Amino acid sequence: MLNAIRRFVKEEEGASAAEYALLLALITLGIVGAVTALGGSITTALNAASSTITSSAS
Repeated sequence: MLNAIRRFVKEEEGASAAEYALLLALITLGIVGAVTALGGSITTALNAASSTITSSAS
């Protein structure tokens, strides 16, 4: 029983899974931040293009 506990404490597979989960969370936050930041800029650019097209057509 004591040997099983020692093996469990020394096992590193759980630590690597936690590291992958943390890395995935950081990448996800980066993507969400980039999409949020670019979303406003893209909306502004499309609205400006739409206004230009509308005023040119009239």
